[in-house]
Amino acid sequence: MNAYQEISSSAARAFCQELFKSYHFSTAESAVISDILLAADFAGIESHGIQRIIRYHEEITSGCVDVHAVPETVFDTKLSAVIDAHKAMGQLVAINALDLACVKARDQGFGIVSVRNANHIGICGYYTERAAQEGFIGICMTNTEAIAVPTFGSAGMLGTNPIAFAMNADPFPLSFDVSTTVVPRGKLEVCAKNNEPLPLGWAVDEEGRDTTNAAEVIDRIVRKAGGGILPLGGAGILSGGHKGFGLGILVEIFTGILSGGITSNHINRVPGETGICASFLVLDCALFGDTNEIKKRLEHFLDELRTSPKAQGHDRIFIPGERKAEVSAQRAQSTIPVNKPTLDELRRIAALQDVDSRLLC
Repeated sequence: MNAYQEISSSAARAFCQELFKSYHFSTAESAVISDILLAADFAGIESHGIQRIIRYHEEITSGCVDVHAVPETVFDTKLSAVIDAHKAMGQLVAINALDLACVKARDQGFGIVSVRNANHIGICGYYTERAAQEGFIGICMTNTEAIAVPTFGSAGMLGTNPIAFAMNADPFPLSFDVSTTVVPRGKLEVCAKNNEPLPLGWAVDEEGRDTTNAAEVIDRIVRKAGGGILPLGGAGILSGGHKGFGLGILVEIFTGILSGGITSNHINRVPGETGICASFLVLDCALFGDTNEIKKRLEHFLDELRTSPKAQGHDRIFIPGERKAEVSAQRAQSTIPVNKPTLDELRRIAALQDVDSRLLC
C-alpha cells in the first residue's frame, strides 16, 4: 500500500486555484472548482477529491471541457429548466443549475433544472447541502460513463449514477450521498494507485465473473471491452442487486432522458465530448406547513434513531452526513492525506502547466 502525505488544506486550496487558473478559468471559477474538489477530501471521500485532477487535466487538454463554454438555457418554465452546458466544466454549470433551481423554489415552492452536454460535477452532496443551507430540501443526480453492469449482465451499461439528498437539521444536516453501484469508479482508481486488490463482490470481468483486479476493470471500462462494477446490492437478486440496477435507471431518466441529453452507455463515445447529464431538484418545505415545525419533527426523529439500541461492540449510530460533517470540520482547518501516486501526478501536471508544485509543501 502506498504511503500518504499530509498536505495543509490551505496549501491544497492555493495549489488547486493556481492550477485551474493556468487552464484560463477565471479566479472566481477556479475557486468554485477547487472548493468542490476539496469538499470531497475534507469529507474523507478521496475518490472524488484532488486525485481526480488527472482526469480533469486530460479532459481539458483534449477538448472534452471547453474552458470558454457559455451554457445555454434551452427550455424554461416557472418550475423547471433545461440547460445545455456546451461542454462547460461540470462544477461551474452545476452550481448555476442548482442556484437556478433555488430561485424557482423561492418563487414557486419547487424547482428542477436538468443539465446536458456537461462534464464530471464532483460530489453530488456539495450541491444538496448548498440547497439545505438555504432552507430547502435538495436532491441531485448525475449519470456517468457506463461502468455498472445490469443485473445478470456482463458489460457496463449504466454509470455509477449517484443520488444525493440533504435537509437542514441541528446539530448536523441530514446529508445522504451514494452511488447506485456497490462503489464509485474513484474507489477503483484509489485501489489501483495503492496496488490493492478489489474486495470480492465489487466488480466483474467481461464474462460476468468476480474479479479483484482494479487496473484491469478500469482498462476495460475505458476500452468499452466488457465487465464493470456491480449495482448496489451486488450480483443477482438475492442481496438486492436488482434494486441498485433500478435506481441506476431512475437516475438515467432524471438526467439523460429528461434533459434531452444522452444515457450513460453513450457517454465518452464521441471524441472530444463526454456528454454527462445531471439534475437538481429543490423543494421548499413551506409547501407542507410551518418550516420550523417540520425541522423540529425531523430533528426529533433523528434523535430517536441516534438513541435507539446499539449493536454489540458499538456505542453510536451515525445519521447520514454526521461522520462527513465532523471530519470536514477538522480537516478544513488542518490537513488532508494525499497518496504518493496522486502527489506525483499533481507535480507532473503542475510542471506541464507551469504551476509551482512547491505550493503543495
